[in-house]
Amino acid sequence: MQDFMMLFRSEKNPDFHPSPEELQAEIKLWENWIGGIAAQGKFLSSEALDFTGKVLHADGAVTDGPYVEVEEIIGGYLLLKTTDLADALRLAEGCPALASGGKVEVRPIMNLG
Repeated sequence: MQDFMMLFRSEKNPDFHPSPEELQAEIKLWENWIGGIAAQGKFLSSEALDFTGKVLHADGAVTDGPYVEVEEIIGGYLLLKTTDLADALRLAEGCPALASGGKVEVRPIMNLG
């Protein structure tokens, strides 16, 4: 078994203001998808990320961001344990982000031990 991270990417949309009902429906889609992964014993953890933050640069400068210069945002992540990259990609196929034109980046976690 190997650990993988899924990063959920989407385009910035400043006009996106879902109603409370739309937001609850979206949350339910995510809960169902993550629940399916958990039911298989492959879920480790997941969090949504806020759209604010700061970026520390190598020269010590701190800028607002992290998305000031880019059009794509990372909205969250999921950590899972599965047999291989092909299985992790199969699990990513049901991600709700894909239904709205988003992307799921799937990366193995390096084992440095």
